[in-house]
Amino acid sequence: MEVLKREDVAGRYERIRAKARFSLDPKLPANQLIRDLEFAPKNEEGLVEFSADVEVLKPREPANGNGTILLDVVNRGGQTTGMFTEAFLIEKGFTVVWVGWQWDVPKSPEKLRFYPAYAKGVEGIVRAEFTVHEPTTVMNLADRDHQAYPVSNAKDLELTMRDGPLGKRTTVPAAQWKLNGTQIEMASGFKVGQTYELVYPSKDPAIAGLGMVAIRDFVSFLKYGGPGHFLLADQTRFLKRAIGYGTSQSGRFLRTFLYQGINADEKGKPVFDGVWANVAGAGRGSFNHRFAQASRDGHPTMNFLYPTDLFPFTDLPQKDEVTGDIAGLLPDPAKAPKIFYTNGSYEYWGRAAALIHTTVDGKMDWPLAENTRVYFVAGSQHGPQRFPPATVKNATNLANSNDYRPLYRALLMDMHEWLKDGTAPPDSNYPRRDQGQLVSSSSWSFPKSVTTAVPTHASSGQRLYFGPDFASKGIVTKDPPVVGEPFLAPVPQVDDDGNEIAGIKMPQVAVPLASYTGWNLRKDVFTGETYNMVGSTLPFPKAKILEKYGTREEYLEKSKAAIKELVQRRLLLPEEAGQLEKNAAAQWDWFIAR
Repeated sequence: MEVLKREDVAGRYERIRAKARFSLDPKLPANQLIRDLEFAPKNEEGLVEFSADVEVLKPREPANGNGTILLDVVNRGGQTTGMFTEAFLIEKGFTVVWVGWQWDVPKSPEKLRFYPAYAKGVEGIVRAEFTVHEPTTVMNLADRDHQAYPVSNAKDLELTMRDGPLGKRTTVPAAQWKLNGTQIEMASGFKVGQTYELVYPSKDPAIAGLGMVAIRDFVSFLKYGGPGHFLLADQTRFLKRAIGYGTSQSGRFLRTFLYQGINADEKGKPVFDGVWANVAGAGRGSFNHRFAQASRDGHPTMNFLYPTDLFPFTDLPQKDEVTGDIAGLLPDPAKAPKIFYTNGSYEYWGRAAALIHTTVDGKMDWPLAENTRVYFVAGSQHGPQRFPPATVKNATNLANSNDYRPLYRALLMDMHEWLKDGTAPPDSNYPRRDQGQLVSSSSWSFPKSVTTAVPTHASSGQRLYFGPDFASKGIVTKDPPVVGEPFLAPVPQVDDDGNEIAGIKMPQVAVPLASYTGWNLRKDVFTGETYNMVGSTLPFPKAKILEKYGTREEYLEKSKAAIKELVQRRLLLPEEAGQLEKNAAAQWDWFIAR
């Protein structure tokens, strides 16, 4: 551990920024789960070396903490624990840890980075895809502003374009574009609405899966100790349990972490006692294969056909009748950590979330593992939003303004207490097929009284075949993936107000002044497609509000009752109630004035 910075936080805590240096034995069975590790350079002791940026927020007097590590799996190098607020985490006594795990995050001093070993002498192919949302003359070979794998041989490169994820590829004449480092330049400009693709050779890839090892071994070190007496080596006396929390990309990381059996350290001891994969839907991702691009995630209008929506989806094994494959997400459910899966409305429309609790065809409910809880946040988009609802460029409706962060603070304490003393958390709450709460997108209906265009389909992903060596060795073929039958994930049904029937409802959704959806439609060249990660707030007419509630006082009484019920169900902390009552008053005033 190399200390870079130490600072006081609120008098009771300290923040440590450091670089952690790792070495590991590639011969140990636990490490052989990492793709291409055999090609990494070895030191004189035959060990593989790598390093990661680390940040720790800990009590100055560790004995005053609550004994729980909250490991926030950073998202593209950025922290996601803003869901809980730093003041809340300090008040409750958590030791919060961030470890860089992604080698290709955008270049920025604020990002937490991972410094991998490289697979020297290994050659392979990289698929770069770029969907054009607005005029530009530049295409990055990596996703958005991430770092790209360099082209190792620029001879005979072919750039193609197509209309949509499954459109026919046509070659872009070589005279129209040129390769400039890790970018393609087209003086005449890329055509908005089209998807461009370059499949190119590269070499010496980062061993991306070592980022998983960095998290595994750092948490193991904090819980169980290690050689020497360096920074944080005393924490084993105080830290008794660990929660792995990840949002979006990071939630998919944790699903992959579980599936690939990495939640056990080199000695077979459990790393995370609890895992919370938030808004990950049914996805996993590109975290441990050759030339992996961790940021590629699969959305309605970008990053198509990457290894994201991969069978299996459910914790417990089931059979994909189309392919004949039989598998479950958890290698051994009896040894799995306690798990929370939280998803909102968007994840059912844009991330196939229903497949984590249905059969692969989406037609029937599927049982959960004993220590798994699934929570559906009704009427929400990919991330919590503040009120009033925001206007989003090229979106048909106002963004979804459901702020569900108070729910997450309660769920964090529920997970902590479950691990600490066995107090069971609230029961799972998600839409079910057998209760008519979950329907195919073709059977889904939205009330005609709410004036808005509605989606015609959900984005459920495709069965993709990446070649014979992908599953066993993490190697993809030269050609783009073979596309098989789509998954048909169902979506939550709504009531006469346009709000979902099932799920955990924050007060503004339980006592609504609007329809809150997980989808929003685009009004640009992608008209008719759902907006990536954005939902809608569809205000009720004033007349409907007054007919529904009568007076402001009646509305506030109903909101207060909804808040009280959430507290009783341990889905809201008692100290949050007062602020939510104030929020309800502000929302009434805004909607009535509108």
